[in-house]
Amino acid sequence: MINMYEVSETNKMIEEENLDVRTITLGISLLDCIDADLETLNQNIYDKITKTAENLVKTGQDIEQEFGIPIVNKRISITPIALIGSAACKTPEDYVTIAKTLDKAAKEVGVNFIGGYSALVSKGMTTGDELLIRSIPQALAATERVCSSVNVGSTKCGINMDAVRLCGEIVVKTAEATKENDSCGCSKLVIFCNAPDDNPFMAGAFLGVTEADAVINVGVSGPGVVKKALEKVRGKGFEELCETIKKTAFKVTRVGQLVAGEASKRLGIPFGIIDLSLAPTPAIGDSVAEILEEIGLERVGAPGTTAALALLNDQVKKGGVMASSYVGGLSGAFIPVSEDQGMIDAVNAGSLCLEKLEAMTCVCSVGLDMIAIPGKTSASTISGIIADEMAIGMVNQKTTAVRVIPVIGKDVGEVAEFGGLLGYAPIMPVNEFGCEAFVNRQGRIPAPIHSFKN
Repeated sequence: MINMYEVSETNKMIEEENLDVRTITLGISLLDCIDADLETLNQNIYDKITKTAENLVKTGQDIEQEFGIPIVNKRISITPIALIGSAACKTPEDYVTIAKTLDKAAKEVGVNFIGGYSALVSKGMTTGDELLIRSIPQALAATERVCSSVNVGSTKCGINMDAVRLCGEIVVKTAEATKENDSCGCSKLVIFCNAPDDNPFMAGAFLGVTEADAVINVGVSGPGVVKKALEKVRGKGFEELCETIKKTAFKVTRVGQLVAGEASKRLGIPFGIIDLSLAPTPAIGDSVAEILEEIGLERVGAPGTTAALALLNDQVKKGGVMASSYVGGLSGAFIPVSEDQGMIDAVNAGSLCLEKLEAMTCVCSVGLDMIAIPGKTSASTISGIIADEMAIGMVNQKTTAVRVIPVIGKDVGEVAEFGGLLGYAPIMPVNEFGCEAFVNRQGRIPAPIHSFKN
């Protein structure tokens, strides 16, 4: 049982160390909305979302006030729309009408984002999948709160290189479609390998078909809390360092468990998972990079960075699983550039480059995240970046993702401004040698031998 003593213990973390519940995400299955008539389908989707989520925002606000725990976002994840729309949608424009319906429903219930404008194509693409993927640039340009993702690979299936090639083109087109706002549409588009069914974090959230009709997933974040705790063990050995991270992660996860239980009870919707992810914000003192530097690095990107991140990620998971019976989603440490002031500073200092970030993704929770690159970067180069990251996920049996933003009209040395939790990012250089002949090969990269476990 969680008691009020544990809540009181977190007051200092909340007031001084940027502890927050980053999101309550309500997962809603839209499988019962499917209809061959597009107008009926859109109406079904709107009615299901607005009815199921009508009390989500108010419930989150009530819990905030009652327990004094900041809940930054209230969000919705839905069944991948490529599955829901395939019977009714015959063109990319048809899918865009669904994106607009999702945006309208999100605004009606007051959530910050709705995720699930998605396709799962790790082994192959249906006609509906391809139409949805091709609609993404227009859909993200025409909406404010809709987030999109495409899962192009898995350890079990390999990497769908036809989808990887298409996604590189779609990232460029999305950047062009939103170039007036520093190509910010790309900040709402994630390309995955091994995407989990229960991720509450945007922009990659969707509700997998293995999930219930509705479910509450909660994402907790506390980089500032971990950083503060580690200040007390400077110069100590690895055992004490690891124990401190683990104990701190336990306390942070218990806060999420409390919020998840309350939200589930008040909404009458089953609790799914707690996602304990050290997700930074642009706020000073809320940085994963600063944790790594507290561990002993002069700057993130220095030799030892990958080892320090591996240690951090593992101890966060170990502490989290002791605090809740249901830890899932992504859980661990995020390393987005634009959302982490320490990462931004490391890029500006020259210690952190794209290749080092790729190495770090081998041991972190997600992948190449919120990285601004020159607007002139070719689609084939972006596809190559995606393929590299998907390979890391496939071989290592972990979730990896790419959220890169080719900022149209800007180049290395300039800055892209996204605002809010998305922050700002220096434009990072990209290797300019080509890979077009590689990404233009058709078919898929086979799954690794260790995937064959039947």
